[in-house]
Amino acid sequence: MGAAVPHRASRPWIRKPAVLVAVAAAVLAVAGAAVTVAAVRHSPPRPAARPVPSGLPDPGRLTAGQLAGQRVIYSYPGLTPPAALLQLIRRGEAAGVIFFPGNISGPAQLAAVARRLQRASMSPGSPVREPLLLMTDQEGGEVRRLPGAPGLSEKQVGQSPDPAAAARGAGAGAAANLRRAGLNVNLAPVLDVYRAAGDFIDQYGRSYSRDARQVATLGAGFIQAEQDAGVPATAKHFPGLGAAARGQDTDHVPVTVNVPATTLRQVDELPYQAAVRAGVRLVMLSWAVYPALDPAYPAGLSRTVVQGELRQRIGFRGVTITDALGAGALRPFGAVGHRGQLAAVAGMDLLLCSGGTVNQGEQARRGLVAGYQDGLLSHDSFQAAVRRVLALRASLAQPASSGSRNP
Repeated sequence: MGAAVPHRASRPWIRKPAVLVAVAAAVLAVAGAAVTVAAVRHSPPRPAARPVPSGLPDPGRLTAGQLAGQRVIYSYPGLTPPAALLQLIRRGEAAGVIFFPGNISGPAQLAAVARRLQRASMSPGSPVREPLLLMTDQEGGEVRRLPGAPGLSEKQVGQSPDPAAAARGAGAGAAANLRRAGLNVNLAPVLDVYRAAGDFIDQYGRSYSRDARQVATLGAGFIQAEQDAGVPATAKHFPGLGAAARGQDTDHVPVTVNVPATTLRQVDELPYQAAVRAGVRLVMLSWAVYPALDPAYPAGLSRTVVQGELRQRIGFRGVTITDALGAGALRPFGAVGHRGQLAAVAGMDLLLCSGGTVNQGEQARRGLVAGYQDGLLSHDSFQAAVRRVLALRASLAQPASSGSRNP
């Protein structure tokens, strides 16, 4: 998952999901009252990277619950998808599922689960008969959910005799590994430019280099190889967590990255420019606060960062996805439903509900439904986000080709 650091596990190729900070409902209610969503009208987003094929459902014909579900990535406990999740999928109220070590006993088991989930999505009567987004974090090194490729961490790739070839090999290997297990989206690569040895991102070898140009080149190579092999990549964590000190983990605590805007744009955002040129399909936003860009909101809740920096300045037209919506960094922003509304106001397309319960995803979905129905969330912008997600889902049914570099 986004900013989570890997825990040591009995099986070295996987790590346990970060333990999300438990917050009592009453405390969340008080925190939520302190932060309100400004009822702002969105300016129309840039067109979807790929037009939605005519065979896809018209978002205008979906119910509010189905529209909201198209923006939620669910999670669940254990090895077997619960009936409640399968029902949501059949009703067209889920965009996809994220998998963690607790969901996986091996590639064959996971592939069987993936087939079951996809059958539910394609079942007769389902209003959205498109492939689900089935995703995990397969970065390499210690941050892997499945055994096998990529074996090298990003830092090891950057230090290898031929880093460019190693990055391409890691991307291709990750894609092949995920496809064997029935998965179709990778929440990788990390494009953070680390600053000091042993800092938050470097601690587990999650950065290619302290040189932004090197990160840009290797990240683009990973992305191109993975997407040419048929698995959409996710560049993370925009605008960059490389300056976060050791222990500054947004999964657990609020984090502030005090870096001048010029440095953010010339160093931290540079790899994302290369990723966009390489055709990256998804970008994950950081939960850190960047005062030089927006002193009030974390990046993934900031319209200034999502729409201003990523969409307009960088030119990204694909799908945006949050980091874990249950993260401790979002403790000041109320309950999950309220956080999801804030993320949607900012311009996030997908909400990552990775807390290990279907109920967390349902809280986020209900928050989106409420915002859509009461006018807090612009209907035009909401449906534009759904069109981007539907286009991504539809593309997964198409054979891989070199055209994947230009989503």
